[in-house]
Amino acid sequence: MRTLIYIPIIHTSADLGSLAKDVTKRGIANLGDELWGRHRKTVEGFWDAIAAYSDSIAVSGMKIYQDGMVAEGEIGEKIVEEGVRLGSKNFELLSKLIKRGAILVKTEDFKLVKEERDRLLAITQASSIIQKITAFIRYKLVKNRLLNERDRFISKRIVQTLNHREKGIIFIGAYHNIKKWLPKDIQIREIRDTRKVMRYQSLLPFYKRNKRQFEELGRYLVSPIT
Repeated sequence: MRTLIYIPIIHTSADLGSLAKDVTKRGIANLGDELWGRHRKTVEGFWDAIAAYSDSIAVSGMKIYQDGMVAEGEIGEKIVEEGVRLGSKNFELLSKLIKRGAILVKTEDFKLVKEERDRLLAITQASSIIQKITAFIRYKLVKNRLLNERDRFISKRIVQTLNHREKGIIFIGAYHNIKKWLPKDIQIREIRDTRKVMRYQSLLPFYKRNKRQFEELGRYLVSPIT
């Protein structure tokens, strides 16, 4: 039996690189300063809870899988440290795990990750409304195909690299769905309910109509992981 600790995540602005400025700008414009600030505080608390959980488990020899991670070894660790420098809580946690003896594994196909990022950049860098709408439509047309191909590649990497009786931990966006591609001999331990993480994110733009549920989900996200 192989074990995979499954952590559905919410990316912070620091994880998004050149996309961060546009995401923050749109977040403030759509939600207002106060709600956007509360959302950012919730996401920070969410990562604090995950970090506290990771501090409580033995990780030496554990395989680390991270969505968007296209390298391993020295190059992979340099990518992690650059993320730490930019202020990513996700990559700060990865760095700590590596220093405690966990092993970073190449998780994604560079070409697929680059294609998605290029299409998102085309939206944010468009110089006119027409160009922005066109880039958005082009992205929407391939979004599901790209996500599906990435999920299949990620699951294949886990199957290939997580050996019998080994443990792994994966940090992956909540909208990914790799579980359906994993064999039954991999035991999945989901430490946050993926559906609740997704629901929180989907309700964010509609906070006023779903205030109670949204706030309940926010409290769930920052609660200690047992």
